Amino acid sequence: MPELSSREAQLAAFDRLLTIMDELREQCPWDRKQTLESLRHLTIEETFELSDAILENDLEEIKKELGDILLHIVFYAKIGSEKSAFDMGTVINSLCEKLIRRHPHIYGDTEAKDEEAVKQNWEKIKLQEKGNVSVLGGVPKSLPALIKAMRIQEKARGVGFDWEEKHQVWEKVEEEMKEFKEAFNAIKEEEIDKEKASGEFGDLLFSLINYARFIDINPEEALERTNLKFIKRFQYLENAAKAAGRKIEEMSLAEMDVYWEEAKKL
Repeated sequence: MPELSSREAQLAAFDRLLTIMDELREQCPWDRKQTLESLRHLTIEETFELSDAILENDLEEIKKELGDILLHIVFYAKIGSEKSAFDMGTVINSLCEKLIRRHPHIYGDTEAKDEEAVKQNWEKIKLQEKGNVSVLGGVPKSLPALIKAMRIQEKARGVGFDWEEKHQVWEKVEEEMKEFKEAFNAIKEEEIDKEKASGEFGDLLFSLINYARFIDINPEEALERTNLKFIKRFQYLENAAKAAGRKIEEMSLAEMDVYWEEAKKL
C-alpha cells in the first residue's frame, strides 16, 4: 500500500499537472490541435474504462483511469482559458459554490435527516438554479436508455412523485409481465406486432428498473455484471471445447451445456 500524499503534496502535484498541460499545449503538435469537440469522444471512452476498472475492483487501474479523466478536465479548462471563457480556477470555484448551495443542511440552516432528504433538496435546488420548466429537463438526452430511465425515476422521486411501498412497485412489474405474456406469448407461432411488443416490453423494463431502484440496486451495474459473467462462462466454454479438439459451431446445445455447467461451478 503506497503512502498517501499530504494536502501540500497534492496541491503541488496539481500545480505540476497544470504546468505540464501548459507546456504540452504550446509544444506538442497533437495537443495543440485538440478542441473541445475532438476531446469529447475520448472523454467518453475514458469514462467507460474507469467504469470497467471499478466493476473489476482493480484499484491500481482505477488510479490510472482517474488520472486520464483528470487530464481531460485540465485539458478542457486550458482550452476554455484560451477562449477567455473559463479556466481551472473558475471551474473549481464554481463547483465549490454549487456544492455549498446544494448542501444547505451543512452550510445553512436546512435539516436533512437522511439520504433521501438530501437527494430531494439537491433536485429542488438544481431545478431552481437551472430554471427548467420540467423536473426532467436536466436528464441528458444522450444517456443510454437504461441509465436514462433510472435518472427519470430519481428526478420524479425528488419532487415526491413515486410509489410509497416496494410491494406496489412489484405488483406493477407483475402487471406489466402479465400484459406482455398475454399479448406476445412465445409459445404462439403467429407473427407479433413488433411495434406494440416493443412498447409493452419497454414498459416491463421500466417497471423492473423502478423496482431495482426501490430496493437500492443499480440496474446498469447489475446488467453489466451479468454481461461480464456471461462472457467469462462463454469463453470458458470456447476454450474447453478447443482443448477437447472440438469446434464449438459443430457442437449440439446439449454438448455445449456440459461445459457451461462446468463454468458455472467455477
